Amino acid sequence: MYNDSLDTLLLRHYGSNGPVPEALETRISASVQGKAEELRQAQRLASRMRDQRISRRRVIQMFALGSAGLGAIGAGISSVQAILSSQDGSRPAYSS
Repeated sequence: MYNDSLDTLLLRHYGSNGPVPEALETRISASVQGKAEELRQAQRLASRMRDQRISRRRVIQMFALGSAGLGAIGAGISSVQAILSSQDGSRPAYSS
């Protein structure tokens, strides 16, 4: 897609006599401000994480919790696969 302006795209789609979408400028402005706030929050979080020291104990706790979560997910997937593979494949998927 070409790098057309918003005005060009609207003119191409609606023509010169087309209706103007309601509160278009307000919605675009609110969207841009919302994205800017999200970016500021992400930058603040990254700055705080960069400046904050993490103890070895906390790192080990996070690793253990992450490993336990992955183990639980793996066990769940295995049990679902066992259930699905034990079903009789000759039956129809629907019942009448």
